[in-house]
Amino acid sequence: MTIIDDVHEAHGATFVERGGRRVVRDYGRPARTAMAVRHVVGAFDAAYGVVTVSGSDRREFVNDAVTNVVPREDGEGAYALLLSPEGRVRTDMYVYEADGRLLCFTPPGQAGWLAEEWDSRTFVQDVDVERASDEFAVFGVHGPKATEKVASVLNGAGTPAEPLTFVRGSMSDAGVTVVRNDGLAGEEGFDVVCAASAAERVWETLLHHGNNATPFGYAAWETLTLEAGTPLFQTELDGRVPNVTGVRNGVDYEKGCFVGQETVARVENVGQPSRRLVGVELPGVADDDALPGAGATVSVDEDAVGEVTRAAWSPHREAGIAFALVPYDSDAGRVTVEVAGGDGDEASERAESDAVVDGEVVALPFVEGSDRSARLPTYD
Repeated sequence: MTIIDDVHEAHGATFVERGGRRVVRDYGRPARTAMAVRHVVGAFDAAYGVVTVSGSDRREFVNDAVTNVVPREDGEGAYALLLSPEGRVRTDMYVYEADGRLLCFTPPGQAGWLAEEWDSRTFVQDVDVERASDEFAVFGVHGPKATEKVASVLNGAGTPAEPLTFVRGSMSDAGVTVVRNDGLAGEEGFDVVCAASAAERVWETLLHHGNNATPFGYAAWETLTLEAGTPLFQTELDGRVPNVTGVRNGVDYEKGCFVGQETVARVENVGQPSRRLVGVELPGVADDDALPGAGATVSVDEDAVGEVTRAAWSPHREAGIAFALVPYDSDAGRVTVEVAGGDGDEASERAESDAVVDGEVVALPFVEGSDRSARLPTYD
């Protein structure tokens, strides 16, 4: 559950599970809400998991585990992946150096097993690992007016300008840390971190004080990030080799040893991964009910060439849009996509049929906003 479930319920929220954790799905009309965020600004309970790593060996310990170089200076952060020995993504995370410890923000449901695993591997190192998800709330603020919104309620500091850097200040007499994020929604964005005890005050401040912000949930978040061309952990990254998803900002290819490095380097040295993520527009799709499910087949001339990872109705483009995995060397332009079928609960709820819709592979992002996602798939 989120830190402030009762507050979200009072605002008319409905809920869904992500990674086994109860999070806000929407507050009604998620497509219209996504447009409001795209045009002005919205606030989002990110429901991150949090793992803290302290001790004099904390940087060496985490640096040896993840794919990117962890920060050394207070106020700095990095985006990184944790891989299996086979080089597949087990989780992604943001790592920040703050007050003599590393704060690792994970997708919902990933912090518990990560903290247990890292704690079991400390051995003789001076490292203390704790799961701290219940100690913090993290609220995302996204939209072309996000900087103005945060500046209107942040006291004691100016908004940070560089991605993955942060400042400390206060909102409504509650201490907060404000992070400039890396544009996942394709818009200016910040993460506002506060103690769980101050979460309700900070949330209400973000919505109603200074410049107002529209509350939104994961339904709008998944639409916004798909429009921005941002792969997410649950739908695109989990279990896949990072080269396939094109998330190059999460891997330092010149970095020293980390788990799965040999596999990642081998794929890189071959010159190309086996598959890549592309954007597919579905102009014939009129609403959410006709969207393909995860795993739905993408075909060219009736020959299967790939599969959908995530689809959404884009209010900005007034069409269905999707991420699809296709062969790396595919030059597909026009495709057909299954509407029924695929994996997951949404697909199973659709009527059983062999219906397909026409689609077209298009350049990412689907929507150009006030910022550009740092995770936009990139391939050499």
